[in-house]
Amino acid sequence: MPRVLLRVESPLGVGLPAVEPPDLPDRVRVRELIRTRVREEVARYNLDRSAPYQGLVVPTAAERQLNTAVRRTERPTVDWEEQADLAERAFEKQRFVLIVGDRQVESLEEHVDLTGEPEIVFVQLVPLVGG
Repeated sequence: MPRVLLRVESPLGVGLPAVEPPDLPDRVRVRELIRTRVREEVARYNLDRSAPYQGLVVPTAAERQLNTAVRRTERPTVDWEEQADLAERAFEKQRFVLIVGDRQVESLEEHVDLTGEPEIVFVQLVPLVGG
């Protein structure tokens, strides 16, 4: 099984911790890469909810409001499947792009070969104001 790191970066140079999911097959669809990344980051957050959620996509409005409460000691858990669905929609709306090796993938159904252990980077995009 390939060893793969799923990284998230922004054009501003800010990144999130890399995720190295276990047991990925040699070939996987883009949809599964996104869902795997989100599942892992939500699991990390749900284990330690002392800090606001930071992930590939922002939680729903209700979760976001609760997560940003000042000095809140017990933050609610985040549903990884809901977040993964949100991330899929964000990918389709080009709110982030996925770079595998030296190319950008464009479809959730596209298959990615992981046997060469390519670099995989999710690049969060910054919306333009007034554009």
